[in-house]
Amino acid sequence: MTPDYVFFLRAAALHALPARLASSLAVLLLIPTLCHATALEQFRAFVAGTKSARGEFSQRMVKEEGGKLRTSAPSSGSFEFARPGKFIWAYQKPYEQLLQADGEKLYIYDKDLNQVTVRTLGSALGSSPAAILFGSNDLEKNFSLSEGGTRDGIEWLLAVPKTKDTQFEKIGIGLKEGVPVAMELRDSFGQASVLSFTKFEKNPVLPANHFRFVMPKGADVLQQ
Repeated sequence: MTPDYVFFLRAAALHALPARLASSLAVLLLIPTLCHATALEQFRAFVAGTKSARGEFSQRMVKEEGGKLRTSAPSSGSFEFARPGKFIWAYQKPYEQLLQADGEKLYIYDKDLNQVTVRTLGSALGSSPAAILFGSNDLEKNFSLSEGGTRDGIEWLLAVPKTKDTQFEKIGIGLKEGVPVAMELRDSFGQASVLSFTKFEKNPVLPANHFRFVMPKGADVLQQ
């Protein structure tokens, strides 16, 4: 019996209970279901049930050189998104950089250079890692998804782009208790970008104009 089917059987039994008690029990019953779900089941439930989110991230670059793994100094920041195609990905350390999308355009702002690069969002997302978290729900159109096994209590999902016009060969998504906690982005040069997510908040209420980009005063603008 699949975890999803078990959950729906449990949910059906709650109809006869008072609304407040039923809601509390539903949350308690869902927790063990998610804990034992596969990565693909957790990810599909996350995509279907998460319209917006925010949290913090850290990122390291890992590359094999001379038979040894070399790891870069970490960068870190915060993120917010609302599907489809609206997000703010803000690097705060070691230097500030902002990637922001309003559903139509992607803006990349380098604070030190006071320079903004503007791209059409559709072509910028495509089969990119951003499409996994911030894009539409139709992810299997652009990615082949499969189970990636369990490591350190995290269920891993493997996403391979169906098109060859992306810099990444494969992407690992680590899930725990129904939310992404890590990503591994591997390119064709043997380099990997490893991200971890913390303080992940699902479905916060975000204002309608929250993702509207405000052009910094005096910034150089490059259209691509």
